[in-house]
Amino acid sequence: MKKTKIEARLKGIMGFEMELDGHNFITDASEKIGGNNLGPRPKQLLLAGLIGCTGIDVMSILRKMKVELEDLKIQVEADNTEEHPKVYENIHLTYIFKGKNLPKKNIEKAVSLSQEKYCGVTAMLKKVTSVTYDIVIEE
Repeated sequence: MKKTKIEARLKGIMGFEMELDGHNFITDASEKIGGNNLGPRPKQLLLAGLIGCTGIDVMSILRKMKVELEDLKIQVEADNTEEHPKVYENIHLTYIFKGKNLPKKNIEKAVSLSQEKYCGVTAMLKKVTSVTYDIVIEE
C-alpha cells in the first residue's frame, strides 16, 4: 500500500502552507472567523479535488477514444449541513462539453467510467453522501 504524506506549517493565524509534489499552496480561514484569507478553505478544496479527479479521468478516457473537444467545464454544487461538523451532502456535478459532432455515447461512457470505476475522490465521497451528475453537450 502506497502512503501519501504531506506536511504543513502554520502561516499567519490559521493558515497552513503546504508543499505537494513541488507545488506550494496555503489554506486559510476567512477574516470573518479570525483567519487572514491567505488561501482557499480546506473543505472547498475537497470539491475542487473532486472536479480535478473526475476531469482528468474523463479527458484521459476521451483521448483514448479519440474524441476531440473544444472545451470542458465541470461545475460542482453541494449542500452544507447546518450542524457541526458541517459537512457536504448531496454533491452534484455538471459536465458541460463543447464541440462539433461530439459522440454522446462516448461522452456518457467516459463520465460513467470516471464516476463508477476510476475517480478515487468520488469513491471516498460516495461512502458518506450522494454524488450525482448531469451531462450537457453544446455545439
